Amino acid sequence: MKAVTLAELAKQVGVGVATVDRVLNDRGGVSPAMSKKILQAARDAGLKRILPEEHRHPWQIEVLLSGNASFFFQQLAQDFATLADELGYRRLRLHRTLIPENAPEKLAAHITASSKKRDALIVFAHENPLIYAALADCKARGVPVITLVADLPDAARLCHVGIDQYKAGRTAGLMLGSMLSQPGEVVLMSGRADYAAHRLRIEGFQAVLAERFPQLRLREILAGQDERARISRLLEKTLAASPPIVGLYNTGIGNTQIYEALSRHRLDGKVVYVTHELYSTTRQLLQDRVLTLTIDQNTLRHAQLALTLLLRHLEEGDIPDIYQPGKVDFMLFTQENFT
Repeated sequence: MKAVTLAELAKQVGVGVATVDRVLNDRGGVSPAMSKKILQAARDAGLKRILPEEHRHPWQIEVLLSGNASFFFQQLAQDFATLADELGYRRLRLHRTLIPENAPEKLAAHITASSKKRDALIVFAHENPLIYAALADCKARGVPVITLVADLPDAARLCHVGIDQYKAGRTAGLMLGSMLSQPGEVVLMSGRADYAAHRLRIEGFQAVLAERFPQLRLREILAGQDERARISRLLEKTLAASPPIVGLYNTGIGNTQIYEALSRHRLDGKVVYVTHELYSTTRQLLQDRVLTLTIDQNTLRHAQLALTLLLRHLEEGDIPDIYQPGKVDFMLFTQENFT
């Protein structure tokens, strides 16, 4: 059988001889998809030489996260960096970018720009037409995207990684209601209600209270908007009203401000108080027996699943289900099990 030449192999694949030469001699500068195609064609043709490994080119992956100062996103960014180091520089190069949540136009432009130079993206974003259009651009370029934490229904994404926010809200309602032995009024402090994650938590909490605990009355939903001064002001006003509340659920940031307000009204430790995430502030509040329970999203698991599913897709062509493989189980921490 006549040995295939580089020119014949290049013509078969539809690239130049120089491109084939770069791949076969492992010089880099060729996309992973094209490298894989050329190496497979070389094997099929029975090329008599030692071929390089298929994935010597490190995958260029960018993670786009919220630039707000919350513990969750700071820890999530660190978890991604740690896992990337463990996987190794030769397998992937991770780029992390933090963009304010209230700048969808900036995020959309960055997604589009990154899709021209990255192999894949992991994106935290809220619903916005500009974001949907940017993700459609990614799909058109063949760049897979995994959405993280906040789902974007029907967006052009490979899959979603995150907890079920509605069930988290229902769990908060179930725990709060079950821990209250007397009827009374409950306050809900919300983050940005125009963001799906907070909206779903609110809906889940309200649904459980209506279904299971008719003796509890939701006094009002305080729109804290993730602004600490606003949270203090709103809570001060509602805690001054009579009768005293018996329960409080916080869907977002501001746990320090909530503790300070409860303390001023001598309600710290006297109301069932439920919030989200386990970090230094909530640990201290649990230890001081002010906070009753916190629902943690498990940042490390988010990072693990997102990278695993993305690498499996890039290296093996696996197409996951939109939700099931990326489902993250949230964890409940009380005053008895937070250490």
